Amino acid sequence: MNNTPLLDIRNIETYYGPVMAIRGVSLTLEEGEIVAVLGANGAGKTTLLKTACGALDCAKGQVIFDGKEVQCRDPDWVVRQGISHVPEGREVFPLLTVKENLLMGAYCREDRDAVAEDMDVIYEYFPVLSNLDDQLAAYLSGGEQQMLAIGRGFMSRPKLLLLDEPSLGLSPVLVTEIFEIIKRLNQEQNISILLVEQNATIALQISSRGYVMEVGGMVMDDYSDKLIESEDIKEFYLGKKDEGVRGARRWKKTKTWR
Repeated sequence: MNNTPLLDIRNIETYYGPVMAIRGVSLTLEEGEIVAVLGANGAGKTTLLKTACGALDCAKGQVIFDGKEVQCRDPDWVVRQGISHVPEGREVFPLLTVKENLLMGAYCREDRDAVAEDMDVIYEYFPVLSNLDDQLAAYLSGGEQQMLAIGRGFMSRPKLLLLDEPSLGLSPVLVTEIFEIIKRLNQEQNISILLVEQNATIALQISSRGYVMEVGGMVMDDYSDKLIESEDIKEFYLGKKDEGVRGARRWKKTKTWR
C-alpha cells in the first residue's frame, strides 16, 4: 500500500442544524481497499458518507481524497474527482428506465464510446439488468433496484465507491450475490470501497479493515479478521454472547495498521 491514503478523513464534525451528528471522526482508506463502517441506526454512518461525498458540509476537520481537500465542495465537483455515492434505500430514478438510470450515473463524462462499454460491463456483472434496460426503475424488484443503484454508481468511473447499506431489505441469497459482485468490482475494476453496513458478518468478510461508530463517534477500529474475533463485536453485531463480556460495553480503540 502507498504511504498516502486515498481517503483521509481527519477529525470531522457535521451538524444537522444545531444538532451535532458526528464528532471528531477520523478514518483512512488506502487505494484498492474495502473498508467497512459498522454501527447501529443513528450512529452517524450515513452522515459520514454524505460528508465524504459533499452532500453535507462539515463544520470542522478535513476530508482529503487523492491528495485534494474535498470537504465543503459541491457534490458535482466531488464526483468529478472520482468519488461516487450509492445511498441507502437505493434511490433510483423511478420514472426513468434502467438504461436511462445508468446514463445518469455517467452525466459528467464526455467519452460516449467508453460510457457504452461501461454499460456492457455492468450488464455482465448484473445480467438481469440487460434484459430490463427499457423497464422503468419503479417496477424493478428491490434486488434489481439495488443492482441498478450500484451500476449507476460505477458509471462515473469512480476511484472510490461509497456504499450505504447495500444489503438493506434484501433476501440472504441476494445479499450474497450482491456482495460477491461488490468484491469483484474492487478486485477486477480496481475500485476502492467504503462500505457502511449493518450486516457485520458479510461486511467484515469482504473488507480488509473496519471501523465501529457509536453515537456520532468512532469507538473501535482494527483489521477485519481481528474485529470478527472481538468479543464486543460478537456480542453486539454478530449476535454471539460470551460470558466474559456480558454486562457493560467495553470498547477499545486500536490502530494496528499504522
